[in-house]
Parts: sequence; structure tokens; C-alpha cells
Amino acid sequence: MDIRNLLANGKGRTNVSMRIESEPVQPVQLHSRPKPGYSIDSDDRKTRTERNARMTQGSFGFPPAELRGRALGEIHARPYALVQAPRVILQLAFLTESAGDNDHEMLADLSRSSGVAPPARETSHHAISWGQGTLRWERHTEFSTYFWDCPAPERFGAAIAVHPFGDGFSPPGPFISGIRLEIRPDTSETAQEIAVFDPTSLCRSELRNGQATILTDFRQDGDGLTKFLVIDRGMSDSARGALVQRLLDIETYRTLAMVGLPLAQSLSPEIRQIESGLTAITQRMKLHARDEADQMLSEITRLAAELEANAALSLYRFGASRAYYEIVQERIRALAETAIPGSETLGSFLERRLAPAMRTCQSVEERQANLSRKLARATALLRSWIDVELERINTTVLNSMDRRAQLQLRLQQTVEGLSVAAISYYVVGLFGYVAKGAHNVGFEVSPETLTGISVPVVVAGMWLVVRSIRQRHAEEDKH
Repeated sequence: MDIRNLLANGKGRTNVSMRIESEPVQPVQLHSRPKPGYSIDSDDRKTRTERNARMTQGSFGFPPAELRGRALGEIHARPYALVQAPRVILQLAFLTESAGDNDHEMLADLSRSSGVAPPARETSHHAISWGQGTLRWERHTEFSTYFWDCPAPERFGAAIAVHPFGDGFSPPGPFISGIRLEIRPDTSETAQEIAVFDPTSLCRSELRNGQATILTDFRQDGDGLTKFLVIDRGMSDSARGALVQRLLDIETYRTLAMVGLPLAQSLSPEIRQIESGLTAITQRMKLHARDEADQMLSEITRLAAELEANAALSLYRFGASRAYYEIVQERIRALAETAIPGSETLGSFLERRLAPAMRTCQSVEERQANLSRKLARATALLRSWIDVELERINTTVLNSMDRRAQLQLRLQQTVEGLSVAAISYYVVGLFGYVAKGAHNVGFEVSPETLTGISVPVVVAGMWLVVRSIRQRHAEEDKH
């Protein structure tokens, strides 16, 4: 088999013609004749014709999944910027999770002032040509970043006369991170700029087999921006862009990761108080568990409420700090730094300071979880004692009710006996009147004799009637 030609037209159609031993391959027609008893109506023919035409023309006009566009577009949502040299990059990050529409309104004003249509509210990134550079905006989960680049000034750290973050810029939320990153060629003047950094926290390392050197002391200048210097020795624009993005991410996310540390430090004394309160309650449980169970349960419930309130307050923050710390570690690994003798790399410097802070947050989170389990066990123990006490009280109440029921039964039986005597008395009296009437009409037996004879018969009859009624009621109760 050999391939004679492989050609594609403008619509994406591909025709492949094959020849086997100089004989053309004949197309195979499936079901060229309809089966007996089977007919194809006009609608089926039309549908099949349209499907065959679409397959022949190479048109993939299938209905897409609801989130397919967003899923595919997310990969290209934040590409690296192509950065030339020498260049200075300013990036500011603002917390916007609770800022409402301030972020979008600020960006819309900047877009309109630059003659650009404002972005839609669901947009997560936007770019505007501003001055001698490009202003890039990105929205993240709880913050937004404003990135702007322009030609570098003559000296490192010199003032930039015109930039988009002047008096007309209204911050969309609290300022959380600011970076000033400069890319300069390897010259003697650039080498002298090392003296600008604080030697006690200076970080310096080489990247990309010596194509670049990065320097920073992670300290802020008079504008509150962290200074970075990248000495370029022949990187491409795309390599510069990737390096710039990694350094910006490291500074932004390490700041956000550290936000969890003050919260952990403020919660630690409160957790210690709850632990002390639980210890005191458990000691009391050994001596006065049954007598003070209700009071101790109330105190444990109060401690559990305080703990859960603190846990709910810190749950999101600690989780976000862990995620940001992992991003910082990923970006540091992507740098692939090479240490310079006598200097500390960015990775080692940040690991030495970030790791203890993250362990503190993790320790507070674990203490909260362990304390919550201890409170749950103490609560269950107290409730078991309270349940036992309630069972004892219920047993006493039931026994008392049983005694009362027995007394009522005896009283009822006594009343039933008296009722038989009372009813029999009235019935015998009525029978005496009947006997007197019979004697008056000629009956020979005296009324007193008849009345005396009727007494045992009436009493026995009344007793049988009451007994049958009581038995019927007892059978009804069983059902």
C-alpha cells in the first residue's frame, strides 16, 4: 500500500487516496439496498443526507458543553508577557473580596480614559495601553493585581515621573502587596546597585545557566514596594516574561500566605484558655460528676461555642495560607536557582522564614481540631451521666405511678362492692312494692316473705352484672 496524495482544502477536508498493487480501492456501500419490509421515509433520508454532507465537508458544528469554552480558555487566560530589557515592572495587589464593584468601576474608568471599551463584569483579565507600557489587570479569588511596565530609568530605583498609579488612581480595596522589579543589562553600573540592598537580608542567585542574576532583600522602599533587580545576560523576551511572572507570584503569594500568621498568633491565647477550662472541668468530673453534671455541661457547651466560632473564623484563612504557600514553593522550584558563594538564594531565605509561620498556622489548626474532639468526648460523658440520672428519676416516677394505679384499683373494687349493695337495696325495695301489690290482689304469700327470698337472688344477679361489665372493659383494654 502506498499513499499517493494527502491534501487538505480550506475547510479542513482531508482526502486520502490509496492504491494497493496498482488497483484503486472501491468505496464500500453499506446497506445499498433496503431490507425487505423496511422503508426509509423522506425525513430519514433528509437527516442522513445532511449528516453525510456535514461529515464530508469536515464541519464539526456540534453543540458544545456548557463550560467547555471557559475550561479551554482558562489555560490561555494569563499568558506570560513578553518583556524587553531594560524595563521596570510595577505590580500592585489589592484585597477585593469584600470590595463589591469598586474593582470593576476603577478598571472601567481607566479603560474609558484610555479609549478602550471597559471589560465585562465576569472578565478575569484585561489589558490597556497606558503611556509607554501596558497596564494588565487580573482578578483572583480574594485579590486583584495591576501590572504595568515601562522603560527603565537611568538608575536603579529612580523615580518614575508618569505612571497609572498616581493621584487619579483609586485603590479598589486594601493594599496587600507591591513590587518594583527592574531588568537591566550586565554592566558595571548595574553591579554597583548591589549596595542599595540591605546586606543582612540580601538574596542573590543565578538562573538559566548564568543568563540572569536576581537580587532582592524583601524590604520595601519609600513607596511600600518590594525591590527586585534582574541582571540580564541575553535572555529572550519570553524567558524574561516567565521569570518576571514567577518573581511577582513569589512576592504576592508569600505576603498572602503570611496573613494567616497574625491570626494564628491571636487565636493561640484563646485556645489556651479553652484548654485550661476543659482541664478544670475534667478534674471536677472525677469528684462531682453526678452532682454538678448540669452545670459542667453548660460550661463545656460555652467552651465549645467559643472554639467553633474561632475555628469558623480561621478555617478559610488557614486553608488559603496553605494554598498560597504551596504556590510559592512551586514558583521557587521553577526558578531552579544556583547559589552564589557568600549569598543566600530566594528559596532558602523564604523557606527559613515562611516554613515556621506555616507550621504555626498548622499547629493552631490541629489544636483546634484536637480540642474539639476532647470537648465532644467530655460532653458525651456528661450526657451519659445525665441520662443515667434521668433514667433513675423516670424509674422512681413510674414506680410511684404503679403504686397509685394499684391504690386506684383497690378503691375501684371497693366502690364496685358498695355499688352492688346499693343497687341491690333499691332493686329489693322495688320488688317489695311489687309483692305488696300482689298480696293486695289475693296472693297468699306475705310481702315480707317474698322480699326476703328476693334479696340473695338480686344481690347475686347484680354481682354477675357488674362482673360481666368489668370483664368486657378488660377485654377492650387488651385490644
